[in-house]
Amino acid sequence: MKQRTLGSQGLTVSAQGLGCMGMSNTYGPADQTEAVATLHRALELGVNFFDTAEQYGPYDNEALLGRAFAGRRSEVILATKFGFDIRDGKTVGVTSDPKHIREKVEGSLRRLNTDHIDLLYQHRIDPLVPIEEVVGVMAELVREGKVRYLGLSEAGVANIRRAHAVHPISVLQSEYSLWERNLEADVLPALRELGIGLVAFSPLGRGFLAGTAKRAEEYPPSDFRHLDPRLQGENFDRNMEAAAIVRELADHRLVTPGQIALAWAMHKGDDIVTIPGTRRRTFLEQNVAAAEIALDATEMAVLDNALRQVSGPRYSKERMAMVDR
Repeated sequence: MKQRTLGSQGLTVSAQGLGCMGMSNTYGPADQTEAVATLHRALELGVNFFDTAEQYGPYDNEALLGRAFAGRRSEVILATKFGFDIRDGKTVGVTSDPKHIREKVEGSLRRLNTDHIDLLYQHRIDPLVPIEEVVGVMAELVREGKVRYLGLSEAGVANIRRAHAVHPISVLQSEYSLWERNLEADVLPALRELGIGLVAFSPLGRGFLAGTAKRAEEYPPSDFRHLDPRLQGENFDRNMEAAAIVRELADHRLVTPGQIALAWAMHKGDDIVTIPGTRRRTFLEQNVAAAEIALDATEMAVLDNALRQVSGPRYSKERMAMVDR
């Protein structure tokens, strides 16, 4: 798989990465044997960029990657995140208290079974801690060799600029897909002005754009999608109708709707890397194949206008409150 450079500091990764969150029960029970096989298959297919976080599990996901890549550390680019307040195995809020950042990173290093993290993100902006203080500690970890590159997740333009003034930020991670375009008005232009790359999570709309999502009500309460407003009630029906153009184009091209959605995102700029999440080799192989799909200007224009009127908010009010936008 081709490589892409994120930011101006030298971070180079596969043009498509792998989001690993779902391998730790976020979307219901996960088969750990299949998850490890999927991670290994990703390497065989040329994917070297793997996204995790202490909050996934919590902690289990980092440990899974640490076990899966034992003896193969030089082959992978590991990205992880801190920034949630985790107590007794549950996430109770956000926190980036500078006194505890180092402690959190040391924990991630142990679980990942490594002496350095390739890309460290602040998972969510902490409104109680100035971003300058947070990035100051992160920069110390870079100077010590424990972290190589810095990123932010779900940050808004003001905090991106303030963070970048303290230490170069290589990457912003945020949701970006055919049905989530909130970055285009101001965030993407700011990233390109500053020379910061974008890592797009949920490029398949949590399975909706791939045609695998069910109504929110059909998922158990333990599944992240159970509370997804866009999969609920009439929103689901309206969004299915709006996504018909994606399915039609996929049928015409003899590929899957998910592959069309991924190809669209990858065509939006060489400074964008998608990290579709999966825990099965079959879906991984489909996702990776999307990197070979070429969309012409007419197809891109059709897709650009396909889902601009999405029904329902992106997250619940509680989850949106954690997004710095």
